[in-house]
Amino acid sequence: MSALSQRTIGRSVTLRGCGVHSGAEASLTFHPADPDSGVRFRRVDLEGDPVVLADLDHVVDTELGTTLAAGDAKVHTVEHVMASVTALGLTNLLIDLDGPEAPIRDGSFQDFLAVLREAEPTEQDRPRSTVTVTEPISVSGSEGQSYVAVPLADLRISATIEFDHAAIGRQYGSFEISEECFQSELAAARTFGFLADAEMLRSRGLAQGSSLENSVVLDDDGVMNEGGLRFPDEFLRHKVGDMVGDLALLGCHLGAQIVAERPSHAGNIALARAIRAQATASGRESVVDVTKIMEYLPHRYPMLLVDRITQYERGKRIVGIKNVTINEPFFQGHYPGHPIMPGVLIVEAMAQVGGLLLMEEVEEPESKVVYFMTMDNVKWRRPVTPGDTLVFELEIVQYRRRTCKMKGLGFVDGQVVAEAEFMARIVDT
Repeated sequence: MSALSQRTIGRSVTLRGCGVHSGAEASLTFHPADPDSGVRFRRVDLEGDPVVLADLDHVVDTELGTTLAAGDAKVHTVEHVMASVTALGLTNLLIDLDGPEAPIRDGSFQDFLAVLREAEPTEQDRPRSTVTVTEPISVSGSEGQSYVAVPLADLRISATIEFDHAAIGRQYGSFEISEECFQSELAAARTFGFLADAEMLRSRGLAQGSSLENSVVLDDDGVMNEGGLRFPDEFLRHKVGDMVGDLALLGCHLGAQIVAERPSHAGNIALARAIRAQATASGRESVVDVTKIMEYLPHRYPMLLVDRITQYERGKRIVGIKNVTINEPFFQGHYPGHPIMPGVLIVEAMAQVGGLLLMEEVEEPESKVVYFMTMDNVKWRRPVTPGDTLVFELEIVQYRRRTCKMKGLGFVDGQVVAEAEFMARIVDT
């Protein structure tokens, strides 16, 4: 297999089982797909058979699993499927799902890997996109998660987990992410949970399908499953497999050495977005320059905080740049001798990039203005100082009748510095 060729499968195959959280029975049918079509889930149980693209722009939840959505159509717990797809180098698939959640099977990755191998993976006459980390990237989370990604031609993951339970404790391992290694070292590792948490999770509508048949369950005495563990560090290996599945949502071959401490789904997705931001920033050809920006935004000095737009997908996503210099007027007072860009202006710059995305959704944009109505889940991760280049990524979550919900991230050197969710409305001037 050429690592740089796109791949699909030669024939359709099906797996069936219950969802670990929903408890609902569902089947997954994998179909061949054309080059450049990507991996797509199709909810065949919903009216119109809506399709959800398996990429970072469609991630809507990361609690105890990764959930994708397009409009009202959701696909829960995709990480096991996506890890197996990535391990085989598959890039183009149409996956029919007749329920809300991918089947959990035995809680590991091995059933998905086996059935996709049986489907006869085949190369396609089209090059596969590749992203290689070019400079160190670090990402941290609020619950002790931390990640560092450094340059490497292929993908290697080194991870550490730590749980206050005698059967787990602190575990470390390092794995080359190839088909052979994934099959022998990671595929059989099962998801796990604690008996003490079961009642709480089920009261919240989670873990409805969890059992000893599809999860490693721990009580105060240790592992409850007959036969015990498949690996002494099965818990760690499953976490690494989940990382492979979440990073698959980059939609490309990834070259990086990743060192992760206490990885989580939320952290994995944040890392993937930081990697994408670095790749975006490394080639900053302008799609829209500042002259064009001033035709769409009413802001002027000192409140115009967007220098250029580097990526644009109408109705979906936009990437914009703000070059931060010592000449910014706000540095005179914030703070003398210790210049830091005010957090409110970081969010303002992010909102202006989002406003440019919305202006293409209406006729005569020069006679319109975007009013932001709410901001939620605003977080600042690290200071922004003179010399930094802010890269903002915004995506539309929902758009109805000139009112839009957007999610935004701000990066400096691949690290997340700010994030927010916005509700905005387009009005006539």
